[in-house]
Amino acid sequence: MITIAIGLSILLLLIILFLLFRIGTLTSIFRGSTERAAGTTKVSNRVNGTLLLLFLVLGGVAFAWSFADAWDDMNLPLGSLHGEWTDNLFWTTMIIIGIVFVITQVLLFLYSYKYQHKDDKRAYYYPHNNKLEIVWTMIPAVVMAILVFGGWQTWTKITSAAPEDAVVVEIVGKQFNWMVRYPGADGKLGVAKTTLIDATNEIGVDFSDPNAQDDIINPLQIHVPKGKPVLLKIRSRDVIHSVFMPHFRLKMDAVPGMPTKFWFVPTKTTNEMASETGNPDFKYELACAEICGRGHFAMRFVIVVDEPEEYEAWLASQTPFVEQNPQVLAKFQKEGATELVAEAKEEVE
Repeated sequence: MITIAIGLSILLLLIILFLLFRIGTLTSIFRGSTERAAGTTKVSNRVNGTLLLLFLVLGGVAFAWSFADAWDDMNLPLGSLHGEWTDNLFWTTMIIIGIVFVITQVLLFLYSYKYQHKDDKRAYYYPHNNKLEIVWTMIPAVVMAILVFGGWQTWTKITSAAPEDAVVVEIVGKQFNWMVRYPGADGKLGVAKTTLIDATNEIGVDFSDPNAQDDIINPLQIHVPKGKPVLLKIRSRDVIHSVFMPHFRLKMDAVPGMPTKFWFVPTKTTNEMASETGNPDFKYELACAEICGRGHFAMRFVIVVDEPEEYEAWLASQTPFVEQNPQVLAKFQKEGATELVAEAKEEVE
C-alpha cells in the first residue's frame, strides 16, 4: 500500500506541474501577448521534455525495485521435472522482450526530449527506405518465430503421452470443490457417466464395471510419489474450472463434456520443500485458476508428495468407495439383476 501511495503521489505531482505550465501558456495567449506566449511555449517544451526524462528515470527505478521486491513471490520453488522446461521458456521470452521494451522506452523518452519543438528547426522529410523497412520487419519476425518454435517444442514435450507406468489420478471439478479418484489394486479406473451422478455417487462412477469396484474416491488429500510420472485425468461436472498447481508449473482447464489430461513428475517431497523454503507448514496445493462462481475461493485441495514407499503405504491404507458405501454397489447389482430379468422376458416372448 505504501508503494502504491508513493507512486500515486508522484504521478499527481507531475500532472499538477504540467497543468500549471499549460495554464500559464493559455493565460498568455488570452492576454494577447504573442511574444510572451512564444517564450512560455519554449519554457513549457523544455519543462515537459525534462519531466519526461525524469519520469523515465523514476519509472525505471520504481520498476526495478518492484521487480526485485516481488522476485520471491513471482518465482515459487520448483517441484516438477517439466517445470524446468516451462521456466526456461518463460525467462528466455521475458529476457528478449524485456531488452526490446527497455530500448524502445528509453529511445521514446530521449527522442521526446531531443526533438522537442523549436522555432528555428524544421522536420527532416524522410519519405521511405525499403532496406530499413525490411530490417525492422524481418528481425522481429525471425525472433518471434524462434520463440514460437521453442514454445511449440516445450508444449509438445509437456502434452506428450504419459509413460505406461504413470500413477493415474482423476480430478473432477464442480461448484465449489474438487473431487478425486484413484484406481484400486487393479490399477484401472472404472467407467464414469454423468447420468449416474447423484448425492452419494458424485463423480458418476458405474459400479457395475468390475474395474470401478476397488476405486478410491475423495481421499482427504491428493498423494503422489516423488520421481514417478503422474497422469491427471481432468473433468468438470458443471462449468469451466482450471487445475492449477503452481509449484509444479501445471495448469490445465477442466471443461464440461471435454476430458483433458496433464502429466508431470514431482521432484521434491513435501518435507524436502518445507526444508528448502524454511516453512514447516509448507503445502503443495491445487487451486482453481478460472473464476467459476461465488464460491470460487473455496476450490482448494492439498497435495502431498511422498517418497515412493510412503506413497504405496498410503494407497494401501485407503478404503475403496464401495466398502464405505455398500448400498451404492447393492443398488447397481439390483439394477443389473432387473435388467437381466427384463432381457430374459424379451427373449422368451
